Amino acid sequence: MSSDKSQFDIGFQPPVQQQEPPGLQKELDPQPSTEYVPTPDGGYKLYQAAGKLKDRKAVITGGDSGIGRATATLFAMEGADVLIAYLPQEEEDAQETVKLVEKYGRKCYTFAADLKDKNNCKKLVEEAMSKLGAINILFNNHAYQMMTTDIHDLSEEQWDLTFATNIHPFFYISKAALPHMKKGDTIINDASVNAYIGRPDLLDYTSSKGAIVAFTRGLSNQFVGKGIRVNALAPGPVWTPLVASTMTEEAIKQFTSPMGRPAQPSEIATCAVFLASTDSAQLSGQTIHCNGGVIVNG
Repeated sequence: MSSDKSQFDIGFQPPVQQQEPPGLQKELDPQPSTEYVPTPDGGYKLYQAAGKLKDRKAVITGGDSGIGRATATLFAMEGADVLIAYLPQEEEDAQETVKLVEKYGRKCYTFAADLKDKNNCKKLVEEAMSKLGAINILFNNHAYQMMTTDIHDLSEEQWDLTFATNIHPFFYISKAALPHMKKGDTIINDASVNAYIGRPDLLDYTSSKGAIVAFTRGLSNQFVGKGIRVNALAPGPVWTPLVASTMTEEAIKQFTSPMGRPAQPSEIATCAVFLASTDSAQLSGQTIHCNGGVIVNG
């Protein structure tokens, strides 16, 4: 993050900028906040860790940038080693995540692959077990979206691509990882406020995120009695490469929340730390609505 605290100020609006999908964080201006969180007086500070994830082992998909990078970094600050998965074209961003994790004295392994291929989902878990030796935390985080305002303009190919990216890998990765997980381990799935508000210009994305909420609830009911908790995050607007690479100029101009600004990835990552740690020991099958103040009653 730059030294300009305005990113946490009411009224902050990222300037319009657009990239080709999947987008790279290194090209965003200003850079999203990965390690810094807001203070009560309107400033910001380095996230203050408390050893909540000491020696835990975490797998994070979409770990090269945005929420994934911030979560990998905060997990490392809390004492965890991580393995991040990402697309091969995101290698440069991924290496920056590695540097951040290692800066805090933890190990960061990488896995570059397209997770639409279920075999790659299985290989991801195999790689995690080989490198980390365990999977205590699984954060299914990666996603695809592309704005389309009318169902008649939404191609069948895009519908299939969105579901093949956003929900199918969550199933395949979780299925492969769970035999290696034990009591006290956790799964976190990244959903979205859009599943609750029904955003019309992201029909396929919104639908896939609703599937993630349902998947989270059902999977929790299968494993909560075994001591493995499954929860979800439902972020609102967050300043990440997904915005610049998939949203229209007009949508970026209106990219805000009731709090008067989009969230920074670090602010969502703090919620991931909460769900990954024993601070949330009484939560399973639940969704944390880190959406900037949108009331969803869900």
